[in-house]
Amino acid sequence: MIAYMGGNIYLFIRSLQQLQHLPTWGKVVFGIMFWLVAFSLFIALGTRNVSLPEVVARALFGVGSVWMVFLLYMVLSLVVVDLLRLALPHFNGFYYALGFTLCLLVYGNWNYHHPRIENIDIEFDKPLTQPLRIVAVSDVHLGYGTDKKALKRYVELINEQQPDIILIGGDLIDNSTKPVREQHMQQELSQLKAPQGIYMALGNHEYISGIEECAALLGQTPIRLLRDSVARLQNGVQIIGRDDRTNRHRKPLEHLLEECDRSMPIIVIDHQPYHLSEADSLGIDLQFSGHTHRGQVFPLSLLTDLMYEQSHGYRRWSHAHIYVSSGLSLWGPPMRIGTHSDMAIITLRER
Repeated sequence: MIAYMGGNIYLFIRSLQQLQHLPTWGKVVFGIMFWLVAFSLFIALGTRNVSLPEVVARALFGVGSVWMVFLLYMVLSLVVVDLLRLALPHFNGFYYALGFTLCLLVYGNWNYHHPRIENIDIEFDKPLTQPLRIVAVSDVHLGYGTDKKALKRYVELINEQQPDIILIGGDLIDNSTKPVREQHMQQELSQLKAPQGIYMALGNHEYISGIEECAALLGQTPIRLLRDSVARLQNGVQIIGRDDRTNRHRKPLEHLLEECDRSMPIIVIDHQPYHLSEADSLGIDLQFSGHTHRGQVFPLSLLTDLMYEQSHGYRRWSHAHIYVSSGLSLWGPPMRIGTHSDMAIITLRER
């Protein structure tokens, strides 16, 4: 919050310098609009369960989230401009910085709307009568940012892959079930097709949105929510869905593994990719996680790369195969800069 407020104050001062010829009333109007936009996301989050008109709620969330990324790159650009001004005192690069930032945001929005499809083939030394085709997605964040129209595109994209099973790695819902119910998104979720089932683990945003409300909503769809429980497929594959680590009393992974047949393939869905080396040492075969978004935009991606053992993508550990999704959709601003939205198609085979 200190960094966010500091960035806004810096941009506000630099903007007023460009508007010095405006009359006082014009500067007052600009100031009111500037700070309304700066705080609109926080207003949207604070009123997420209040009965605001949908157009107002959507506008507050959309404008506020875009502003966060605009502020980030505008401040970085202006810092460069101000450093150049030390050598070139008469150089006014404000509008160059503005133009660069706007172009970057347009690219980021285009990039976000073109998710990557990652194909991964994995061979197990465990019995598997025939290959298992998995589509794994995470962090869809259904709400005012990812609406029913966007969800329809995602459902079509997933179904086109003809999966045997679908894994959802948490944060399916964004901040509240209210916009999901208002737009009847259960109807679109019910169009997902996987003959051997659709399995989901909880994310931290399901806790933000209200666990019981989310569970009730998912109960109206074919999605099977796994809360510290194990699902078994007819071919012997076992799927462990861990509760999110937001619940500090969730079952330890080793306790859930006691319910499994270690001679058969074991898949774990765990929203937040912490303690991966521990999961690997326990002998799981495949883990699917999300949560990180890989920072969503540069340079935040550098921070997530430092924070997590594996911040995104596929990695073979000593035993386990682990995939951390950068997210099919995203939270907040509809932009990907330096990162990519993704969906994994994982094919499991017996060696």
